[in-house]
Amino acid sequence: MKKCIGAIVVLSAFCVTAAAARQPNVIVFLSDDQGWGDLSFNGNRNLATPNVDSLAQQGASFESFYVCAVCSPTRAEFLTGRYHPRGGVYSTSAGGERLDLDETTIGDIFKAAGYSTACYGKWHNGMQYPYHPNGRGFDEFYGFCSGHWGHYFDSMLEHNGDIVTGNGFCIDDFTERGMEFIEENRDRPFFCYFAYNTPHSPMQVPDEYWNRFKSKELKMRHRDPEKEEENHLRCALAMCENIDWNVGRVLRKLDELQLAEDTIVVYFNDNGPNGWRWNGDMRGRKGAVDEGGVRSALFMRWKGAIKPGVEICQLSSVIDLLPSLAELCGVPLQNKKPLDGRSFVRWLRNPDASADDRLIVNNWRNRISVRSNRFRLDEKYRLYDMHSDFGQRVDIADQHPDVKRRLTRVADAYRAEVLAELPQEDKREFVIAHPGHSLTQVPARDARASGGVKRSCVHPNCSYYSNWTSTDEKIYWDVDVAAEGRFKVTLFYTCPSKDVGSSVVLSCGGSRLPFKVVEAHDPPLIGAEHDRFKRVESYVKDWKRVVIGEMSLQQGKQRLELCATEIPGSQVMDFRLLLFKRIK
Repeated sequence: MKKCIGAIVVLSAFCVTAAAARQPNVIVFLSDDQGWGDLSFNGNRNLATPNVDSLAQQGASFESFYVCAVCSPTRAEFLTGRYHPRGGVYSTSAGGERLDLDETTIGDIFKAAGYSTACYGKWHNGMQYPYHPNGRGFDEFYGFCSGHWGHYFDSMLEHNGDIVTGNGFCIDDFTERGMEFIEENRDRPFFCYFAYNTPHSPMQVPDEYWNRFKSKELKMRHRDPEKEEENHLRCALAMCENIDWNVGRVLRKLDELQLAEDTIVVYFNDNGPNGWRWNGDMRGRKGAVDEGGVRSALFMRWKGAIKPGVEICQLSSVIDLLPSLAELCGVPLQNKKPLDGRSFVRWLRNPDASADDRLIVNNWRNRISVRSNRFRLDEKYRLYDMHSDFGQRVDIADQHPDVKRRLTRVADAYRAEVLAELPQEDKREFVIAHPGHSLTQVPARDARASGGVKRSCVHPNCSYYSNWTSTDEKIYWDVDVAAEGRFKVTLFYTCPSKDVGSSVVLSCGGSRLPFKVVEAHDPPLIGAEHDRFKRVESYVKDWKRVVIGEMSLQQGKQRLELCATEIPGSQVMDFRLLLFKRIK
């Protein structure tokens, strides 16, 4: 493992030119649940990631770069340059992943500067417009807005709000769509965000990649190898090699279009690994605020501007990416609120710049740790020398009481000031019918249910409701209708032929839309046939899409409900989604 020890930045072979021939494009790759150790560049001999590694070899690698412990907070911090609690993000589902609407995003900033903007993959910071990517500065979105997805092959996805069917393995699909965007915008500056959703579970990967690993001898193991789950580990590595192949496709597309020297390419992860596997002896994994849960790779390539192969030792964070990319591209910051991040461009421009004594706070679910260049204070106020004890094995707080006091003050200040910005109760309704977007998804994920109606999985992101057997039961949402209007309503459901015929009413405030479940559709569950390791998420179905009618909605906060008035069979239906389309 390479380490940057002390406060010296090795930049002698490295600089950024004062100006590029044109305003540079930006491509950002963000992988999901890939640990720092899941790259061959960082010493893992279990896999090969030559395309991702090439970004470091042809550009800059950041030795001390930190993200959050889980997905949605990291994505929020990348988008805003601010600690995630400031933007209202406190959970990974059920609305807690939404980024407050008064936050300015990197998409907003680059779009205002004249860039074409697009996001492909997993958004995870809000579904309904204006929380939707199309409302946060991204002209184009193709993927899904939830925290995880239930199936990775020919998936039910969305394109700018409408439900579509994907083509093949989702990461390959996202990459194909992104390359089309790059080609279409080759003559103007673009910002393309590849928000990949692997190696997050469910553990699915094409056979080509699985076959490389299913029987491979693995030489690199976790520091506690008895914790490893073999097939989970092997599939994660296979998924990482698939990511690498897709990164290579994009890099070759840049070469083909002669855009490589005009494009900044960034690669990083959203948290630590989602399983016990080799991660450089670091303590912790996804969900932990220890080193292994929050340390990420960061590679940045800009051919002709950033000279190749230099390690940046300055402590840096995901909150730094927005101000740094804006400065590199000459894009003015238009943030309504002060940033927590700071630009690291001076370490790219000035070979003699020394590292400062910066402190970075990592937080998740009321757990806080603080990292300096040399030390980490963990959530239990234990102190570790990260130069001599990278695995956080020996508490040295008694030997460095002044350091402990200083880092404790920072942790306590974060708790008192930053966490205090989160309200005690999330009172944000789910916004529907916003005039800025013609489509609104209202999924089972965001609903609640009464009686015996059951969610298909405790993890709500890609779930559905079943066991709807009584007219006393209902599925409901607390919504804020942004603007009145008339809407075509589409239902996504399944129902066996023996249960067809239930009468249902969709109501919102004083508006009612009665309909009947008249068509049978009873497909099997999908997912298990592609899983390489037993999942914890919900399986999915091939949902039937049917227009149930038109409905007028009045502006304001109200309850949206699905209630059955007659159930001739054993159940009403399995429910996945409502889609509202404004027609007036």
